[in-house]
Amino acid sequence: MDDDDRMQFEGKWDQLKGRVKESWGVLTDDDLKRTEGKWDRVVGTIKEKTGDTTESIERRLRELLS
Repeated sequence: MDDDDRMQFEGKWDQLKGRVKESWGVLTDDDLKRTEGKWDRVVGTIKEKTGDTTESIERRLRELLS
């Protein structure tokens, strides 16, 4: 993940968090609030809750940015 994608993601967090929650239904509002929209925290939380690989999570997040 490059810095531009991270900045874009974090800048659009309020718009994206609903899509993130839809994509990973196991996430709660509290989970998302704790991440503060920070890329690494979002990826870590999703990985912890789902067991998905970092690569698959990042790929899916990039798709949500598109």
